[in-house]
Amino acid sequence: MTTPVLYTCARSRGLRATWAAEEAGVDIDLRILPFPPRYLAPDYLELNPLGTVPLLIDGETRMTESCAIAHYLATREGYTPLAIAPGERDYGEYCDYTYHADATITFPQTVYMRFAIFEKDKGWAEAGHAYAKWFHKRLVKVQQRLEGREFLCADRFTVADICVGYALILAQSVGLDEGVPQSLKDYRARLTARPAFARAFAREEEGLRALEAAAR
Repeated sequence: MTTPVLYTCARSRGLRATWAAEEAGVDIDLRILPFPPRYLAPDYLELNPLGTVPLLIDGETRMTESCAIAHYLATREGYTPLAIAPGERDYGEYCDYTYHADATITFPQTVYMRFAIFEKDKGWAEAGHAYAKWFHKRLVKVQQRLEGREFLCADRFTVADICVGYALILAQSVGLDEGVPQSLKDYRARLTARPAFARAFAREEEGLRALEAAAR
């Protein structure tokens, strides 16, 4: 099989894909781009007209959704313990939380970041903070699901945990942690203590340092 190529920016949603690759033992060609790539790496638009990250290229397959890429890498050569197969207990919940991670949780975070951080001087900070409140309220589903559970589905770590976990990691790094319940902070700590997460994070940071060194 070909080696998948993953284009991403360090600490972006692409971390879900890098992390999933490490957990699944899938060798990827990791290529770190400057942020935002649509402006700082204009040639990237030839590969991904959206200008977004991540982008996975695996032979003829091209994917741009981080949660889908994480699931793909976990099932590329058949189902692994990182994914839940049809007919298995919690299959529906696995699908639900994997999609919930980006559609319901990460979405308000990105709006908050745009309006309250990146474009706050344009007078939109108030709107950004309104989305921060939306994000915190939307955590209730995950919080309730984890009552009495270590992981979201089937009593084991899966891609659903990677996808939801990244949103909690992002919250910590962009100033949204104050509204995160302690139980979810504890859950995040369990996830980020995993050796595969440490390897994925280190790979991205190494790529970022090399990118910055080349730009000097």
